[in-house]
Amino acid sequence: MGVETILKYFPSLSKGQFLQFEALEHLYQDWNQKINVVSRKDIDELYLRHVLHSLGIAKVQRFNEGSEILDVGTGGGFPGIPLAILFPRTQFVLVDAIGKKIKVVHEVIEGLGLDNVIAHHSRVEDLPGEFDFIVSRAVAAMPTFVHWTKGKIKKDAAHERRNGILYLKGGDLTEELAPYRTAQLFELKDFFEEDFFETKKVVYLPQKK
Repeated sequence: MGVETILKYFPSLSKGQFLQFEALEHLYQDWNQKINVVSRKDIDELYLRHVLHSLGIAKVQRFNEGSEILDVGTGGGFPGIPLAILFPRTQFVLVDAIGKKIKVVHEVIEGLGLDNVIAHHSRVEDLPGEFDFIVSRAVAAMPTFVHWTKGKIKKDAAHERRNGILYLKGGDLTEELAPYRTAQLFELKDFFEEDFFETKKVVYLPQKK
């Protein structure tokens, strides 16, 4: 599965965006040989397991021009980098506590020529600022994640949907989300036909009023 899969689900990409998505494979293969941030199996299925999975958030929420998005525990740059390609007029801040991962993220950002992304080697608790949405891929159970990101969401909404967390998770989340009555689940199998997405979800947790 290659970059054409992205075009299948996001047909309005500009030529520049398509070329940036296409460049991801070489950049990650090259850097992964130097600094292992993605498993070998996942590198072979980069567009399915990382890029398209990240873009599942875009099927739930489109980000407005000038809005600010924080990607917590970005690892090798997911979901932040694919989202930053898709929304070039939205500002993204990517943070991870592991320095070697952020080094790869810096190199990929530079290689793609992305000017709407900043990456920080930091714990999210130590990062200043507030954001419209916080995105992530299952770096912790929701109660832990909510604790880490406390005070990081702007009060005033720039979108129809209230500001909050958009979290990529899989499996049965009934117990984990029980304390969060306002949480909404979006099944990625409703947007993508590949078997990989059968149990994958986007969890939207709006900021408390």
